[in-house]
Amino acid sequence: MIFELIPSTLRMATPLGFAALAGIYSERSGVINLALEGMMLIGAFGYVVGTQASGSTWIGLLAGMGFGIMFALLHAVATITFQAEQIVTGIAINILALGITEFLVPTPEQVGGLPHWKLPFIGSYNFLVYLLLILMIVSHILLFKTPWGLRLRAAGESTEALAAMSLSRSKWQYLGVLLSGVLAGIAGCFLASEVHYFTKGMTAGRGYLALAAVIFGNWRPLSGVAACCLFGFATALELANRWNIPVQLLHSLPYILTMVVLAGFVGKSRPPASLGKIES
Repeated sequence: MIFELIPSTLRMATPLGFAALAGIYSERSGVINLALEGMMLIGAFGYVVGTQASGSTWIGLLAGMGFGIMFALLHAVATITFQAEQIVTGIAINILALGITEFLVPTPEQVGGLPHWKLPFIGSYNFLVYLLLILMIVSHILLFKTPWGLRLRAAGESTEALAAMSLSRSKWQYLGVLLSGVLAGIAGCFLASEVHYFTKGMTAGRGYLALAAVIFGNWRPLSGVAACCLFGFATALELANRWNIPVQLLHSLPYILTMVVLAGFVGKSRPPASLGKIES
């Protein structure tokens, strides 16, 4: 019976996984990114608007990614260039995304979904599920096995190391935050693609769940996405509910897990040494 939950778990974990990778790239570069929720929401909005305007889900995907990049750029300019408080800026961007999408909510009509690929012994899933698995591995290699990843991590760990290499910390931070915008935008596109429409607040706190997964996974792609699968499984239990467990308990289970993770692992996880520190 547990194995029957695997398809639902993968679908629930995929947007969280993209958002977690987004958080990892941003925070590995030293920028706290509480704006993941807003970037996901604006990405979902962009997907539906782009698809409605063009009739192409691929254009919708590009639009969602573009909207995510715009909000990431806003976060980067505020926190890196103008050195605004990163947590406050992230929350402000979430509120901005919620307000904009509620005011400009697109016409309530169904749009097409992104293509599903069927693989032997695995099943049929949105192609973004497979892309997440690939990016999880690629991100691990990039961050921990290449000079590029070493420099990005140095922006969040040791500004002295970057200075010794005559590299700009702000440049690498901009790169990390903009990458987070792309990935968070894709996460939003997945949500809208699966339900075929946009509703206000449809991310429903998933950006914060992804941040908990980042902490749980110790800012590493493989373990971060694995943590998202745990949250995805908790959500899949709610959808299946074959054990007559109270619906209210199942609905709150992912958020209970989030509190457990934050309470039990924040002290044990080691964030990047210069995370949230403003360059003087």
